[in-house]
Amino acid sequence: MGLDKLDLGIIALYLAGITLFGLRFRKRQRTLRDYFLADRNVPWWAIALSIVAAETSTLTIISIPGLAYDTNLTFLQVVFGYLVGRVIISFILLPHYFRGELYTAYELIERRFGRKLRSLTAGLFLLTRAAAEGVRVYAVSIVVAIALGTGEIASIAIITALTLIYTFEGGLAAVIWTDVVQTFIYVGGTLVGLFTVLHVVPGGWSTVHTMAESAGKLRIFDFSPDFWKPYTFWAGLIGGAFLTTASHGTDQLIVQRLLAARTQRQSVTALLSSGLAILFQFALFLLVGVMLFAFYHVPSATFGKADRIYPTFIVSQMPHGISGLLIAAILAAAMSNLSAALNSLSSTTIIDFYLQHRPQLDERRRVQLSRLATLFWALLLFGLAVLSLHKVGRVIEVGLQIASVAYGALLGVFLLGVLTRRANQNGAMVGMLCGFLIELYIWLGTRVPWTWYVAIGTIVTFVVGYATSIVFEKNSPRQPA
Repeated sequence: MGLDKLDLGIIALYLAGITLFGLRFRKRQRTLRDYFLADRNVPWWAIALSIVAAETSTLTIISIPGLAYDTNLTFLQVVFGYLVGRVIISFILLPHYFRGELYTAYELIERRFGRKLRSLTAGLFLLTRAAAEGVRVYAVSIVVAIALGTGEIASIAIITALTLIYTFEGGLAAVIWTDVVQTFIYVGGTLVGLFTVLHVVPGGWSTVHTMAESAGKLRIFDFSPDFWKPYTFWAGLIGGAFLTTASHGTDQLIVQRLLAARTQRQSVTALLSSGLAILFQFALFLLVGVMLFAFYHVPSATFGKADRIYPTFIVSQMPHGISGLLIAAILAAAMSNLSAALNSLSSTTIIDFYLQHRPQLDERRRVQLSRLATLFWALLLFGLAVLSLHKVGRVIEVGLQIASVAYGALLGVFLLGVLTRRANQNGAMVGMLCGFLIELYIWLGTRVPWTWYVAIGTIVTFVVGYATSIVFEKNSPRQPA
């Protein structure tokens, strides 16, 4: 059973509808504050849903069920760490972001250390965000190619072009409000998918529970002290906390949303409530994978790789109409994540680099250049996604590994800035370089699980940066931001 005209009609309606909805915001983009911060006038609940959408990509929807199919529910331990990381950000980093009119996370670094380190941190963000996003955009082609029978490159081009249209015109306001709509679409679609899978399994939940229990699929906690296992309680809680503190506290993709809140208190509320939503969401995706295991009960290699299991089920087993809804849900996650990346990459490019050399530009010209930067990054991400076509393994882990390589170094620098007075720019730069190289070595040359990358990189950056700062103490450090 493939997609029929009803399914294709639903997908086409979604793609056209969400693009037109995003275009409604284009007339409001008169200044950089409008384009990159939505005039700092977004309610907390919309920011919360936008954060959820921004950290939910096609990788999440197709790979997390595949992960549960192959293993069990122990990935939830990492999500518990995500909650801890959000609390840390609320107390340590957010107060600094709301002192003054900041547009990007890296302006805080210049205020504390200097322009060189700001450029270095912003450049590292651009490099790793683009690489990770290229993998995420590639993941879209898995779904669209299976569903529509189009080539993978054509699939990537369609999604990139449609997302670019409303992101280019509507700025962050379009991104956030389309995120809100898309979150309801993909969460609702996933709930429909879950109940549909449950319906087609003979015996329903009783059969699923029996088969999953006997195969060890329902295990959530693993308290073993084995450092080399990626999903133990310790790796999940500690590693997840470090990862989220970095991804939500130093990554412009999320920080930009937090800065769009009306007040610091609303920003904190948005961040913490998004954590509860993420916990529910990951539990949902993992349960889908467990149910698919009960339905197919064959090795994931039968499908080529685990990432293809859920899309294959949607196209081959779902009733007509529901298949189209679920494909639209997956595309919603892909487009929301891509739009977030485009806007954050554009804001960092213009504010942290271009305007440092051309500060005299008027607001109209600044917005024009910001749109051109959005177009540039869309083309670059399309190219990177095409280069990612031959990636192997679970793409969720590849995407997270790429992001994790830089996060430790970035978080270490930010913590040096807000937690110490003696750290200075020279010391922080040395620490950042050491932290990044260590993370790169760990990724490419060891078997250390990806869940530990950020924690190790952060500690190395912080310790080396602080010690080196003492050596360079003759360069008077600035006061903490």
